[in-house]
Amino acid sequence: MFELLITGGWLIVPLLICSVAVVVISIERYISLRTNKVLPENLLGKVWVWLKERDVTKDKLIELKNSSPLGKILAAGLSNSGHGREVMKDSIEEAANQVIHDLDRYITILGTVAAIAPLIGLLGTVVGMIKVFTAIMIEGTGNAGVLAGGISEALITTAAGLSVAIPALVLHRYFERRVDTLVIEMEDQAVKLIDALHGDRVPLAEESKTQ
Repeated sequence: MFELLITGGWLIVPLLICSVAVVVISIERYISLRTNKVLPENLLGKVWVWLKERDVTKDKLIELKNSSPLGKILAAGLSNSGHGREVMKDSIEEAANQVIHDLDRYITILGTVAAIAPLIGLLGTVVGMIKVFTAIMIEGTGNAGVLAGGISEALITTAAGLSVAIPALVLHRYFERRVDTLVIEMEDQAVKLIDALHGDRVPLAEESKTQ
């Protein structure tokens, strides 16, 4: 396999770098986007208990903010809950924008790799074919080894580019969908908090019992 990659020429190097980036980013995002890490179970019920006991202290808000992405959004809402529904909603949206930005981190790199890897492979194909035609011009068609080397370089870089691009594209779409699902759930829980605090929804603790 190593000898095969060497045959592909110097353009194999950026493709190897791209493949390593895809693996590292995929592992990091898979760990970071786990449901229990982004949306801790019963976090909303815990917040409601604090509200019922009038125990929403500054330390509790800091703890909530640092606990998870959802906690950051809920803490922003609680910090401004006394200023009315609209102010609370605006503060939640502002925090949510930052959280979404953090959840999307590195995912665009997967999309970039999926786009450029085939182009790098195509460039390798062009370089390989140039070598083939140059060899034909200089030595004619009698030197099969030189011709085969150029053709091999062309085919290997193309195959390597596609081998990197296809998984990168699949993972890019998967993580985009994963982020969208998490954002919808966080939005739903934030709305529950707003409605519960401003009397438009049953208390969170009671609602959780009925589910």
